Amino acid sequence: MKQYLQRLIAGETLSRLDTHNILVGITRESYPPEQIAALLMALQTRGATVDEMLGLRDGLLETGKHVSLGDYDTLDIVGTGGDGKNTFNVSTCACFVVAGAGYKVSKHGNGASTSVSGASNVLAAHGVRFTDDEAVLRRSIEEAGICYLHAPLFATGMKFLGPVRKALGIPTCFNLLGPFINPCSPKNSLHGTATPTQLRLYTSMHQQIGDNFGVVSSYDGYDEISLTSGFKFVTRHFEKVYTPLDMGLSYVQPMDIYGGSTADEARKIFDDVLENKATRAQTDVVVANAACGISLMNPNLPIKDTVEIARESIESGRALQSLKRFIEINS
Repeated sequence: MKQYLQRLIAGETLSRLDTHNILVGITRESYPPEQIAALLMALQTRGATVDEMLGLRDGLLETGKHVSLGDYDTLDIVGTGGDGKNTFNVSTCACFVVAGAGYKVSKHGNGASTSVSGASNVLAAHGVRFTDDEAVLRRSIEEAGICYLHAPLFATGMKFLGPVRKALGIPTCFNLLGPFINPCSPKNSLHGTATPTQLRLYTSMHQQIGDNFGVVSSYDGYDEISLTSGFKFVTRHFEKVYTPLDMGLSYVQPMDIYGGSTADEARKIFDDVLENKATRAQTDVVVANAACGISLMNPNLPIKDTVEIARESIESGRALQSLKRFIEINS
């Protein structure tokens, strides 16, 4: 580790193999916490490069548990988290809308970081028991159109970083890695980023990975499509700027998509959307995110068409049916 730190002090960058080896070494407890903290601070101060991030990703996937779901053409929708906006569970809700529309979803997630309810929180509130049993995950995809991969069950390498990250008390490059360590490595991913810098980093990482990706970033700091502003949508085929009006939707206010002050309030909004009882703004923001996910799976469809597909998934009750079957299988 000392050699790596000396190179960083000298202004050098590390290779993908370097950071892969560092991560593996961390899981083997080869370095004292002071050196790990120094490494994280050095990368955070300068900003981790694409290769450095990919190497850490490689190490986390290698030392974690993999799930073989490659025979399914699945989609994951997840944001970086940590945008401080405290919206309700938009991306998780959007995943059930996509599943209700007939597409397969392998959702990866964790508990909340800055909001009152993360993906794992809202699902646990429905009685869901998280599992790494591949047979159960496959049954969930087959019968509900969606499975859920609770990050701590798979990314076991992260536990070796937990104490140092907690002691530092500031964001590090590992705060941005979550969306990239889905243990089934889905063929399709829609990732939300909170800043233009994150969008560029994610786009470059996806281009190196070679998957079918979409990266979105709202112009006012949301790590998802918020409809409170325009947003940029980048895929392997195009880079476009959309406004809500371009999608046939309306602008909303931040309070319209606020997740509330408790996990119960966030859960109620989540349920209301899938039960087609939510406000227009709450429903539309889920529809917008689901529509961009569907457009990745069906790139020849205009965005307004995928909006209607997403909306029909909710209005027909199929999105709710997907949630109910998912809960039955995973409880």
